[in-house]
Amino acid sequence: MSSSTSTLNNSNQTLNQAWEIKLLYDGECPLCLREVNFLQKRDAGRGKVAFVDIAADDYNPEENAGIDFETAMGRIHGILPDGTVIKNVEVFRRVYEALGMGWVYAITKLPILGAIANFIYGIWADLRLRLTGRPDLETVIKERQERIGCDDEGRCRVD
Repeated sequence: MSSSTSTLNNSNQTLNQAWEIKLLYDGECPLCLREVNFLQKRDAGRGKVAFVDIAADDYNPEENAGIDFETAMGRIHGILPDGTVIKNVEVFRRVYEALGMGWVYAITKLPILGAIANFIYGIWADLRLRLTGRPDLETVIKERQERIGCDDEGRCRVD
């Protein structure tokens, strides 16, 4: 199993999902939103991809393989119907394959090119907040906790 893949035994996940992959994305990132809007148009209501905005105040890690906000903000994550969590370029490859555009990321299946793509994506992921004019991750997390009513240990009120 690759380092970007882990399997979670989550009783909330079932094998009978309508979607082929659940994409966790940052709805406050303008570039991420541009990509998601493109992908939603390609999905054309078929439901092959379940889009989950991690920036939404009601984002629930328990419904998303236990992936908390901070972890999801660090790297792109996807969840397969069997509960397998994937991240980095593999997410893009799987989403594009689900939407019939697998050729776009097919070259990243080659071991050396896949490693290079993941390395470049890692640089992008580390810089994306700054490059899109947003505060650093620590500030984003603090502002979110204040907005949704979390204490300093990350425990949040439940309405």
